[in-house]
Amino acid sequence: MAKYVYTFGAARAEGRAGMKDLLGGKGANLAEMCHLGIPVPAGFTITTEVCTYYYEHGGTYPQGLREDVEKALAFMAEVMEARFGDPDNPLLVSVRSGARQSMPGMMETVLNVGLCSSTIPGMVRRTGNERFVYDSYRRLIMMYADVVMEKAAGIEPAEGEAIRVQLEHLMDARKKEKGVTADTDLTADDLKALCDAFRRRVEEVLGKPFPDDPMDQLWGAIGAVFQSWNGKRAVQYRRIEGIPDEWGTAVNVQAMVFGNMGERSATGVGFTRNPATGENSFYGEWLPNAQGEDVVAGIRTPYAINEASKNDANRHLPTLEEAMPEAYQELLEVRNRLERHYRDMQDIEFTVQEGRVWLLQTRTGKRNGPAAVRMAVDMVDEGLIDKAEAVIRVKPNQLDELLHPMVDPAAERSARPLARGLPAGPGGATGRIVLTPERAEERAAAGETVILVRIETSPEDVHGMHVAEAIVTAKGGMTSHAALVARGWGKTCVVGCGALEIDVAAGTVTVGDTVLREGDVITVNGTKGVLYAGELPLIVLDPERHEHLARFLGFCDELRRLGVRTNADRPEDAAQARRFGAEGIGLCRTEHMFFGGERIRAMREMILAETPEERARALEKLLPYQKEDFKGIFRAMEGLPVTVRLLDPPLHEFVPHEDAQIRELAETMGKDPEAVRTRVAQLREMNPMLGHRGCRLGISYPEITRMQARAVLEAAAELRKEGVDARPEIMVPLVGHVAELQDQKRLILEVAEEVKRATGVDDLPFLVGTMVEVPRAALTAGEIASEAEFFSFGTNDLTQMTCGFSRDDAGSFLPVYVERGIYPKDPFQSIDQEGVGQLVALGTERGRAARPDLKVGVCGEHGGDPDSIAFFHRVGLDYVSCSPFRVPIARLAAAQAAVSETA
Repeated sequence: MAKYVYTFGAARAEGRAGMKDLLGGKGANLAEMCHLGIPVPAGFTITTEVCTYYYEHGGTYPQGLREDVEKALAFMAEVMEARFGDPDNPLLVSVRSGARQSMPGMMETVLNVGLCSSTIPGMVRRTGNERFVYDSYRRLIMMYADVVMEKAAGIEPAEGEAIRVQLEHLMDARKKEKGVTADTDLTADDLKALCDAFRRRVEEVLGKPFPDDPMDQLWGAIGAVFQSWNGKRAVQYRRIEGIPDEWGTAVNVQAMVFGNMGERSATGVGFTRNPATGENSFYGEWLPNAQGEDVVAGIRTPYAINEASKNDANRHLPTLEEAMPEAYQELLEVRNRLERHYRDMQDIEFTVQEGRVWLLQTRTGKRNGPAAVRMAVDMVDEGLIDKAEAVIRVKPNQLDELLHPMVDPAAERSARPLARGLPAGPGGATGRIVLTPERAEERAAAGETVILVRIETSPEDVHGMHVAEAIVTAKGGMTSHAALVARGWGKTCVVGCGALEIDVAAGTVTVGDTVLREGDVITVNGTKGVLYAGELPLIVLDPERHEHLARFLGFCDELRRLGVRTNADRPEDAAQARRFGAEGIGLCRTEHMFFGGERIRAMREMILAETPEERARALEKLLPYQKEDFKGIFRAMEGLPVTVRLLDPPLHEFVPHEDAQIRELAETMGKDPEAVRTRVAQLREMNPMLGHRGCRLGISYPEITRMQARAVLEAAAELRKEGVDARPEIMVPLVGHVAELQDQKRLILEVAEEVKRATGVDDLPFLVGTMVEVPRAALTAGEIASEAEFFSFGTNDLTQMTCGFSRDDAGSFLPVYVERGIYPKDPFQSIDQEGVGQLVALGTERGRAARPDLKVGVCGEHGGDPDSIAFFHRVGLDYVSCSPFRVPIARLAAAQAAVSETA
């Protein structure tokens, strides 16, 4: 019979850290902490297999589960010396979710389960603290009514009418009546009266009474946690994070320990290192006389656990180290043990009950990009991990964060801050204010850059948080929901910005005398925690000057096999890519050099020419421009290969199509407007992406190929005479038949001999290859490799032609395909490994069979996608090429592919 319940407590446990698939991350780590002798309240975990069963069998449980739960409750009673449901000595429990991958705040928790009319008197006698008991009871009613009786029941209240909101209004009214501001200022009698009012309101709104039986409460909470796996926010988070639906969640039932028993009790969240900077110091927040939800909810300003954790909002408040030095010292020792054991930064939740420390959770802590890189490098230096482990630790999107913009310090010096808060997510962002997650989605879908501004965020906001460029909240600390999610997603974020008065109904954000409206632009500096009205310029980090990043990328370069080049068409882009670590250019698009001023005029003369001689004269005008462009690029990439693609797009892209523009062109060129109109009409094709373009242009108009080859080779020859090591590679696009390449290669080699004679440069190394973007080229790669010295897979067009998708039109249906699982990802963003990928593998294999030294790369958009890079590593490509700002990500992804293969 399957085992569905695993117990833990009193330094023993039935599970281990390696059982996350079965016990979820929380349950597995609670078991592991027990084995380490760390004080953990006793409890049990209901496995993820029960979640799977629950959904497959109409919300029912497997046979024997209830009996197993009763046995586990008996185990807890033995360890905690209190029994669940016992009127004289009651044990209370928390019921929490625990997926195998952390989903902070996305699923449900219910605390203080077991309090009811029969157990409250015994709890008061046991603790001697009536106020504490009724504070715990009002929390149970609020959470249970919200999680179990409303959400799990599928009730969707109108905006502002949720049961929790209504109960909070009752509490606020009581505080106002009593003339107090903090929950802790309410007396036992106040809380008793509130509990009565809460129960009445619950029955009135939800149509049934609040349950007064401990076992009813427990099973209601267990079912609600399982239900929350398919809650809206959990599903949205899984889509964003790529977490499979079939994983399910475990349920953790754990004995309650209480941080709200008085001033010698507390609750808090800690990180074994600073999750925002990566600094190796214990970091966290705490609250005296509180329960865990208070710290992250932003209702009270959290205190810093030590001096290193202080910020502007809590600088005047006592630290845990000052207020409870013995408890802090014990926590510090636990912090050190956990980090040594897990060899990674841990996120812990703790409670201090009348001076005694309890650990409620440990998990691998979420961190932003800068922190992830620093931790990886520091932990290598400290001997905790090796370089391979360091490389695996950093996600490509975290590395991307370091290359995100930051607010220009020069502009900030003369700007007046609008408001200040806590720096929860580094980097800079500008965008338009939106005040609801729905508006954020709507405006982002319309192409606007938005900044989500909220009083505080909740897990229901995740869809809006994900599309926002930055997140700002008026309430909350560095461990609030907004801060945790922003760190996990690498969002710029400022929390606890108390000066903001947010009126969602009016659509305004007021700071003093300044009133901003939805749609107004603001700038967010998440590194400093500062907001500015209007748009400030942003700048990008130079990786070479970032010590930890430079060292980390050095680790990547030591481990990877794949080369990393860049796609660049201008000298400044080439120079930027080289600073980012590019080892050459894998794609230089020459058509981008034909636009602007005299260039486009000469290009149009060439297109409108009626004889080869006229065409050649027009191309002569383009030659010097192309040559100077190539010189700049070769200089920027001195000593590294530069792959130059000959003209690829159809000619119609270079001519106007509106009547007024045609008349203007005819006048400029001294041509008859009707003749120009006729020529433009001749160029128009039914499907230009499959028409007269690429090598087909060079075959039809050999003078184009000759001019471009001359520009490339003369630029290289002249630079070599200057002592510059130029290394051109000439790439013929859209080849599908070996004869096409033979035709174009013959022209290039003829021009090369002419250039050598004219310049006197005999030492002029260059390669001639082709772009494999037509399926026929992949299938006949052996024949084509007899002429080509290199292949570069153009996976954008190869995807288009293999799948039969138009890149320009597929956006209307591909999102539906991905949502329904027809394709796991957009095949234009991440390569279709089973289809297009097989052509890449086949083309590489057949090409190298014919020419063993064939150099093979990829230069489509997939060259910067980590999943695609892992595939290209597996099939044996030599390099990938991507945009300059993706080069560091490609270096990391290539290293991770190599490490994974070794493992």
